[in-house]
Amino acid sequence: MYTLYVANKNYSSWSLRPWVLMRELDIAFDEQVRPFTDGPALAFGDVSPSGRFPCLVDGDTVVWDSLAITEYLAETHPQVWPADRQARAFARSAASEMHSGFQSLRNICGMNVGIRVELKEIPAGLATDIARLDALWTEGLTRFSGPFLAGSAFTAADAFFCPVAFRIQVYDLKLSAPAAAYAERLLALPAMQDWYQAALKETWRKQAYENEALAAGRIVADYRQTA
Repeated sequence: MYTLYVANKNYSSWSLRPWVLMRELDIAFDEQVRPFTDGPALAFGDVSPSGRFPCLVDGDTVVWDSLAITEYLAETHPQVWPADRQARAFARSAASEMHSGFQSLRNICGMNVGIRVELKEIPAGLATDIARLDALWTEGLTRFSGPFLAGSAFTAADAFFCPVAFRIQVYDLKLSAPAAAYAERLLALPAMQDWYQAALKETWRKQAYENEALAAGRIVADYRQTA
C-alpha cells in the first residue's frame, strides 16, 4: 500500500492535493501526518529528498512534489486524468498552471482553513489572479459541461484547485456565479469535509503562517481547537 506523508491539514495546501485526489478516487493509502514547526523550513528530510511534504512512498520508490505524485499515480490509476484527450490536455494544463502560477493569491491568501479573514485590500496582482482563476474555471466548466473542471468526473485538475476553494472560503473571495458554485462543490466533497474537520482539531500552530493571515487582513473568526 502507498504511504502518503502530509503536513498540517490547516496549512499545507500542497499536501491536500494528492490526499484529496487519492481519497476521492478510492486509491488506498496509509496517511502519515507530521506538523510544521517554527524551526527549519525543510524539516522533513528524513522522508522527502526535498525536505518538503507531500511525499509518497511506494515500496522502494519515493516520489515527492504534488505534481510528480499525481503523474506517478496516473501510471497505475488512469482515472487520475480525464479519458478524453482534449479534456485531459486541458486538465493537465490547468493543474500545471496552478502548480506554477497564481503567486499573488498564494502569497496574500495563505492556506489557513480554520479561520476567516476580512482582507484589508485586494492589490492589483491578487485581482489579476482572481480574474484568471474565474476565467479558467468558467472555461473548463463550459467546454466540458461540468460539474467538475474537465467533465463529469473528479480528476487531478480538481484536486489541484481544492486548496483554492479553501482560500475562497477563508478570505471571502468574489467570483462569478459558475465559478463560485464550483468552489462550493469542491468544499462539499466528502474528502474535503474530512480534511477540514481534521484541520479544525489540530492544535499545532506555525507563527509564520499565522502572521501571513494577520498581514492580509482582520481575522473575524477562528474555528480551530485550542491546545
